[in-house]
Amino acid sequence: MQAIMKKPQTAVRSHHRKQGSHQEGKKKCVLSSSRVKPSTPNADLARQQKDVVLQAFSPYHLFRDTAEVTVFREKLLSWYDREKRDLPWRRRAEGEVDLDRRAYAVWVSEVMLQQTQVATVIDYYTRWMQKWPTLQDLARASLEEVNQLWAGLGYYSRARRLQGGARKVVEELGGHVPRTAETLQQLLPGVGRYTAGAIASIAFGQAAGVVDGNVVRVLCRVRAIGADPSSTLVSQHLWSLAQQLVDPARPGDSNQAAMELGATVCTPQHPRCSQCPVQSLCRAHWRVEREQHLALQNLPGSPDVEECAPSTGQCQLCAPPMEPWDQTLGVTNFPRKASRRPPREECSAVCVLEQPRARGGPRILLVQRPSSGLLAGLWEFPCVTAEPSGPCERQALLGELQRWAGPLPATHLQHLGQVVHTFSHIKLTYQVYSLALDGHTPVTATPPGARWLTREEFHTAAVSTAMKKVFRVYEGQQPGTRKGSKRSPVSTPSSRKRPGPGQQVLDNFFRPHLPTDAPHLNSTAQ
Repeated sequence: MQAIMKKPQTAVRSHHRKQGSHQEGKKKCVLSSSRVKPSTPNADLARQQKDVVLQAFSPYHLFRDTAEVTVFREKLLSWYDREKRDLPWRRRAEGEVDLDRRAYAVWVSEVMLQQTQVATVIDYYTRWMQKWPTLQDLARASLEEVNQLWAGLGYYSRARRLQGGARKVVEELGGHVPRTAETLQQLLPGVGRYTAGAIASIAFGQAAGVVDGNVVRVLCRVRAIGADPSSTLVSQHLWSLAQQLVDPARPGDSNQAAMELGATVCTPQHPRCSQCPVQSLCRAHWRVEREQHLALQNLPGSPDVEECAPSTGQCQLCAPPMEPWDQTLGVTNFPRKASRRPPREECSAVCVLEQPRARGGPRILLVQRPSSGLLAGLWEFPCVTAEPSGPCERQALLGELQRWAGPLPATHLQHLGQVVHTFSHIKLTYQVYSLALDGHTPVTATPPGARWLTREEFHTAAVSTAMKKVFRVYEGQQPGTRKGSKRSPVSTPSSRKRPGPGQQVLDNFFRPHLPTDAPHLNSTAQ
């Protein structure tokens, strides 16, 4: 069997690489050789980080020839033309003649769709494009407005980078979006390899392949790639495959078809293989059929004739020998699930401070987070970092409240329950408190970075999903708001670690009201 195959160019940058060769009789594999070593230590380190150094894998994980690639493209695009979902960003891009406006429409959708489901994005995208239909409109918007519309969508840094990119296009690039994947990635903040390839292919017709989570799943199954897809070698190979498969005549549709296939048919847990347009080319499906046939004949399983023997451990695209094929998983043996670190756990104390007798109706205090870091620029209830069941939690929270609102009646600080909210890398438990300035002179002077809002204003403000959960706990404790509530009980201090003598004195001093049936909200970030 022919052992050497040309490696396709990558989607964003193409490097001229030497092709290795094999002696007659050697085991088949493909060699990717690095460029010549730079002479300086710093350049050598950069080379080690960016280039793949002499890696071997079996041609089993490649496409055999151009005819097979052509069949894959034709089957996939024919299916896409019949089955593609009607999505607002697709309609807008297809109907837009102006290239910059088309690119903007694609850009917004691709940023919103990162780490977020299509069903969630549709409403946000529609409202966004109604408010800021052009790059110029977005560039003129304030960060406060952007955060306010983005609130609840999660991963808020995406919105800041999107607006930053719009301003750069308007102020530095003459209002024209870069036309290639290379320049998009190079010139626009927050635009990485995937987003650049998506914009370039869909808006400008550049034959640039893309790899997102859906494409990873499709390619790993079609070519039976069992190694960790997050590794450098496998990732590079997937990008090469994507570039090879993109149809130069319809690159945007080709990329969207691959993503659509992964999202609707080749799904993570319950793939619908019988409806897959490229089932006849799928090595994972072949493997399932072969294993079923062998099981019926009561024969031991064995690799395909063309497949490299996994027991050798030499093919770096195969699953590790210690992770054998699981008959119960079928095609979902691919891709291998990447190991993830569990989110670190943190605890905060947060308080809803309300002026029930404020002029114009009751108002609650919100303060703005720093302009960088987690949830940058969003508004939240006064909050302090705390140790779980820490003895100084109440005292620290009261100090934070007084920093924003002046002297406060400590005896009215009451604990309501807790909210657990998981961000991408942090599992944050909020101990929720409330304090009403009932019977006291309303606060009139408000320092910079703080504002008093009505309840209606709160629901439209730039606040995170976590703060909305906190507010629901608070509303659940107010008279007339708990009837019909179906929330599950919250864990209360009675179920937490028993306080020591010093904490007991502090609790008695603050006289907290400790309800036993407060709501407990526990879910992940969107």
